[in-house]
Parts: sequence; structure tokens; C-alpha cells
Amino acid sequence: MLCDMANICSKARDFFGVIQRIYTIFAHSTKRWQILKDNVKGLTLKSMSSTRWESRVDSVRAIRFQIVDIREALLQVSENDNDSKIKSEAKSLAENELGDFEFLVAIVIWYDMLNYVNSVSKSLRSIDMLIDVAIDIIKGLISFFERYRDVGFSNAVKEAKKIAIELDIDPLFPHRQQIRRKKHFDENSHDESFVESQSPEDAFRINYFLYMVDQAISSLNRRFEQYEDYEKIFGFLFTSTKLNALDDMCLKSSCDALEVALQNGDCNDVDANELYVKLKLLMDLFLRKICVPFIFYNF
Repeated sequence: MLCDMANICSKARDFFGVIQRIYTIFAHSTKRWQILKDNVKGLTLKSMSSTRWESRVDSVRAIRFQIVDIREALLQVSENDNDSKIKSEAKSLAENELGDFEFLVAIVIWYDMLNYVNSVSKSLRSIDMLIDVAIDIIKGLISFFERYRDVGFSNAVKEAKKIAIELDIDPLFPHRQQIRRKKHFDENSHDESFVESQSPEDAFRINYFLYMVDQAISSLNRRFEQYEDYEKIFGFLFTSTKLNALDDMCLKSSCDALEVALQNGDCNDVDANELYVKLKLLMDLFLRKICVPFIFYNF
């Protein structure tokens, strides 16, 4: 889930590229790492692991709440390091990326989203997670993003302005040069005038914030539908309550559907009739409150 979010668009990848560049500056030298430790006393910078996606949350959190100290560390590297390329890179990161109000808004947005998604992701990775519970969790996550779509941007801007004051930079969205393209014959001039009339803040909200949130909602909706499909096929097996709620006809129908779902060509992983008989016996034993010392699910 975090992986999907972090690869939503090129701007998202660029954002995490900046985070990785900041980490790399310090991590590749014990002297520079010591400069970081001297300035940053709390959360430690983490590398952008391609397998451990929680590291992205950790890295964003470290910069989100310690950006002033990290910027100071970068400036010290730019003044004192012996490598001219490193000095130039550190100065660029400190003055351009961390001095860009758009970046400040972006890091607040990403922390809000990743922090919430990470807590949900941990729940979904539980070994005893039931699919109906997972469906409810995904529904809750979709609701979070729908609410965040309405209020998240304005709240992020407010938080970013507080950070900008600490960094002594202007809390203003920079004007970006519009990329012009040849207009097709079926396009009208209204589309172009709309782009030109957008403020830098509106452009960032529409092209960055809303785009990312809408893509996240779309991805979650697909996962929700996938989980619902799984629940329709396997859900009757997950709890004795669901199993006992089925009458004979519904139980047989569920077993038949499971056989079809797991069928691979002419091979059947599940025999619907055999499963039906076993489950009927299991339900009967449960109703009689007889302890079952063996497992029926041997398929």
C-alpha cells in the first residue's frame, strides 16, 4: 500500500528522491554523519529502503519535525566539507529544496498520509486478520482519504507556514513556468486560459495534492473490491458463526463456488461435495458442543 502511494506520480518520486539525497549526503561520511548528530538530537534519518516501506515513514517523520536542524547541518556541510561536489549538493538541498515552500507543504502532506496508512498497514499484516475485518479497515482508510481530500490541503499549508517562519523563508508558492504544448483542433481556448488563471497555490493543490489523493482513493477502492470478491468466495469458512448461519442450500452453493474459484483447468483443488459433507459434520459437532481434536480443512 505504501509502495503504491510513493509511486503514484513523478512528483512523488521526485519528493522521495530529495529525501534519499539528504540521507546520502550524511550517510556516506562519518564526518558528515557526526555533523548531523551534532545538530539533530531526536529522530534519525533513514534510507529509502525498497523492501521496508515503513522506512519511508521514518524518513519523512525525521525531516518533517526536524527540518530546521537538518537544514543547518546541510549548511555546515556546504561550508566545511573537502569535496566540492558534496558542498554544492548540500548547499542546493539546504537552499533550494528545503527552502522551497512547496517542499514544506509536500512533506506535511506526505507525513499525514503515510503515518495514517502505516498504522493501518500494520493492522492488515496481522497473522490472524480476518477478511471481513480487513474490509472494514480499508473502508475506514478510504473514508480518511475522502475527508483528507476536503481539509488536508488547507491544514498542510497552515503547518507549512509555521515551518517556513522557523526557516525564515517566504511562505509563498513559487511561480512555475507553464509548459506550452501544441493545441489540438478540437480543444478550445478556455482550457488554456484556465491554466493561465490558476494561482501557484491552486496549481499545486490540483496537480499535486488532489492528484495524489485521488489516485490513492482509486487504488484503495480497487483493493476494497478485491477483498470483497475474496470474502464472497472464502468468507463462509472464516468463523463458526458465519458457517452456522448458512442453511444446507447456501452451504452447498458456497462450496460449489469455492470449487469453481480454485479450479485450474481440469484440476480441482477442492471437491465441493466432499467439503460440504465435512462442513456439515463439523457444524453438527459444534452444535452438540463436542470437542473436535482434528482438522477438517485438509485440501
